[in-house]
Amino acid sequence: MNKEPKTILVVDDDIDFLIQTETVLKAQGFNVVKAESQSEAEELLKKIQPDLAILDLMMEHFDGGFALAYHIKKINPDLPVIICSAVTSETGMKFDASTKEERSWIKADLFLSKPIRHEQLLREIKRLLGLD
Repeated sequence: MNKEPKTILVVDDDIDFLIQTETVLKAQGFNVVKAESQSEAEELLKKIQPDLAILDLMMEHFDGGFALAYHIKKINPDLPVIICSAVTSETGMKFDASTKEERSWIKADLFLSKPIRHEQLLREIKRLLGLD
């Protein structure tokens, strides 16, 4: 039985992160759609329905990732969202999405701090998509 590959939307203004993540995900058989900003991602979401989204937190706006996660969950509450950010190392602020209360305002299923280990990211993607 040949299953369609899952599509992952990756949104980050860091081109190196986009390229590295795309390479890792494609090697695992995922389709990858990239955007470099919150506004570009919102336009893409009018045309595509990804199976999972990986978002940077700070893009053209300080809280762009939060706003985009909210937008995604409004369109599709079941779409898994992972926020990846260096905000903790850059600002000292800590975010988490491990409790129901945090997820109620963060609107992400998982928060990972950059730099991200690709093995961890792949493990979490497979878990969120029910592929493990």
